[in-house]
Amino acid sequence: MAVYLSKAKVEEIFQEHGGSAANTGSTEGQIALFTYRIQELSNHLKVNHKDHSCRRTLLTLVGKRKRLLKYLADRDIQKYRDLIERLGIRK
Repeated sequence: MAVYLSKAKVEEIFQEHGGSAANTGSTEGQIALFTYRIQELSNHLKVNHKDHSCRRTLLTLVGKRKRLLKYLADRDIQKYRDLIERLGIRK
């Protein structure tokens, strides 16, 4: 786990989006966690534009989030729409 991602922050994200802090398997919670990590890595890359391993990690996370969003859209379109609205993605 990265330095910027404390256990308290992870619990807060899952509490807000996953229903409870212990529900780390919820699709919504995982997507919210990936979104937070993507935002942090994007900010890091704005300053350190030559950090290619970070760029690769960022692209991996974007792909994982995309697959989870597709899964959620196929399973429950209303939850999908609510989640992208709350997270501010796919404008």
